[in-house]
Amino acid sequence: RAQDVMAKAGLDALLLTTEPELRYFTGFLIWFWESPTRPWFLVVPASGDPVAVIPSIGAPLMGRTWITDIRTWDAPDYGDDGVALLTETLREVARGDIGVPMGLETHLRMPLADWTRLQRQGLSLVPDNGLVRALRAVKSEAEIGKIRATCGVAGRAFARVPEIAREGAPLDAVFRRFQMLGLEEGADWVPYVAGAAEPGGYADVISPAGTKPLARGDVLMLDTGMVRDGYFCDFDRNFSVGPPTPEVRDAHARLIEATSVAADLARPGVAAMELYQAMDRVLTGGQGTPGRLGHGLGMQLTEGLSLIPSDRTELEPGMVITLEPGIAVSPGRILVHEEDIAIRDGVPEFLSPRAGAEMVEL
Repeated sequence: RAQDVMAKAGLDALLLTTEPELRYFTGFLIWFWESPTRPWFLVVPASGDPVAVIPSIGAPLMGRTWITDIRTWDAPDYGDDGVALLTETLREVARGDIGVPMGLETHLRMPLADWTRLQRQGLSLVPDNGLVRALRAVKSEAEIGKIRATCGVAGRAFARVPEIAREGAPLDAVFRRFQMLGLEEGADWVPYVAGAAEPGGYADVISPAGTKPLARGDVLMLDTGMVRDGYFCDFDRNFSVGPPTPEVRDAHARLIEATSVAADLARPGVAAMELYQAMDRVLTGGQGTPGRLGHGLGMQLTEGLSLIPSDRTELEPGMVITLEPGIAVSPGRILVHEEDIAIRDGVPEFLSPRAGAEMVEL
């Protein structure tokens, strides 16, 4: 797929430097990327197999992937940390333009000094114009299966929240125990847990937990990105400590309604902005809901399109996205709900266990 699109774009090669990009093309899955010391490179030529240009420490694992052309250097090398070997490889496979991801959500995972050095080698390094981003946006059935499995892990962990969360439990302890539940249920890693617990709703949805105990009348929200086999889920659930107030109950029901309306609309050819507009009509009557109301999902917690008023990206079969409406309950208090769906030729598939309109009471 990549080489077909590269041919149309006139690219002789792709130069990839980040963990999800390398893994997408090779299957190289390792947590060693948490160490920022060593750069890693993959060159995808216009024809033939990709070439890995990597530190020698990674050669044994890369050798267990489908990649056979693995070129290494002893890293870290303060004098030349792979730049000469990478330059040689690029000259071998490309005489023209070499595409490098440079758009939204990309970064260059190599020292800027080495990037400057590479640019001075007479190579034509140009933006890939979103080529890799577009490829990754449409998942294979195998990828969707992995995301479905990860959603199942998180769903089982959410179902066990009443075991760990009750009146008097410190919020930070609930967060830690929730991560443990995820691991017990089959997650390889729980890199993202956020949420809040406040009366009548909460002020934001990205904060770490404090030590304040849960109190009657609180709404507890847990939002998680768990990982299994290298693929994320990303959805949240709201819980009421004791009976929810009528305002909270009604707001939660409207979030579920907004999710259903968007799911009913989510078909190939529909633009991301149209899903935003559909949810916003339920949430505010079309007045404009702050922020984005969903995004792409896959090997990263957030990737690809955003459900915002200006995103005209059309849905395609195989895309996996989140639906994430938020609603104001009272001044300074909101509720947010999130589900994960796969776009199909017809009705989308809910990958996360779909929540009902009634908030779970702790």
